[in-house]
Amino acid sequence: MTDLRILQIAPEIAPGSGVGGVAHHLEEAFERAGVETARFTLADARGAWLPEPGPGVRGRLVLLARVVWFSTVGTALARRRVARERRAPQGAGDAVVAICHNDVLAGDVYVNHGILRVAMRARGGYAWRMVRNPLHLFTAARDAVRYRGRAHRVVVNLTRSERDALRATYPRLRARAVVIGNGVDVDRFFPPTPDERAAARAAVGIPEGAVHVVFVGHEFDRKGLDLLLAAAADLPRVHVSVVGGTPDMLADVRARVTRLGSADRVHLAGRVPDPRPWLRAADALALPSAYEANALVVLEALACGVPVVATPVGYAPDVVDDGRNGWLVDRSVDGVRAGIAAVAALDDEARRAVALAARATAERHDWDAVARRYLDLAAALVAARSEDRP
Repeated sequence: MTDLRILQIAPEIAPGSGVGGVAHHLEEAFERAGVETARFTLADARGAWLPEPGPGVRGRLVLLARVVWFSTVGTALARRRVARERRAPQGAGDAVVAICHNDVLAGDVYVNHGILRVAMRARGGYAWRMVRNPLHLFTAARDAVRYRGRAHRVVVNLTRSERDALRATYPRLRARAVVIGNGVDVDRFFPPTPDERAAARAAVGIPEGAVHVVFVGHEFDRKGLDLLLAAAADLPRVHVSVVGGTPDMLADVRARVTRLGSADRVHLAGRVPDPRPWLRAADALALPSAYEANALVVLEALACGVPVVATPVGYAPDVVDDGRNGWLVDRSVDGVRAGIAAVAALDDEARRAVALAARATAERHDWDAVARRYLDLAAALVAARSEDRP
């Protein structure tokens, strides 16, 4: 549909991981498809004065302020923006479809990047986790309004399991629920050459013959870092790189691996702008999460030819073919240990076969293919809107 226009709503739209990165990749793919795109971000919601969240209590308060602002002020201003776009002359406004990625209660399509209540239940201690964090209470109340009301016409879920969880959590869901997974930039994430791999391993400090397992994420508890560290401590050939986390979180990890006696085999990268150097040095990505909506790093690792050791949550069951391009494991130390041991047992020929299978999987999920599904959905919404007009 040549006159289709997309307005994306998200706190930020920029390269990287997370929600902002998804919106960024979709924006680029929409434009490659010849579709005009526009943005509504926190800055458009007059929230540019709010600082970036940081560590500690102050950082959590800043995050709360940003979420509340974009959910309230952002909702009011985004609705005005959508209405203004729809008033475009000569019927052009009929072809505008708004896609909301976070917080704001506006837009034809809402992309469900995670269900807070499901995540908290998966981690255990649900009531305590909810009550102790004002942001959780606010988010749960806001999402109850979102899913039980008429804020959106369609909810895009990133996996089949997430769609089923949404329906179970909000049985009075009004919007239609569909599944469109996230994608990966297969031109940016690709397998390294032998020389690139050797250089990347040397830069991280991985000795020759070691098995290098990479963990990427900022929520160590939910993503199961403790399980990985405990499992690796029992496997003397295994080195672990931790990509992500605040200085306080990394200090806790240092103390833990010192107690485990594996401090010399754990490398703490902290927050980095680009995980590719670590993926190029990796023998496996480990993600033993309690809950995931759709971890982009799983596809990024596969695109780099890196097998994934993950629990069967989120995107992992949809893209990890157990024993072929990775391993699906129980969320326990024994389960993670078994997955890593399977990686360590691969000979050179088997390792090459796994890498090829991982890359082939990722190539089926490039962002252009994902964007086409969004554009088909948007075109159907425009057509239905035209039919509904008297």
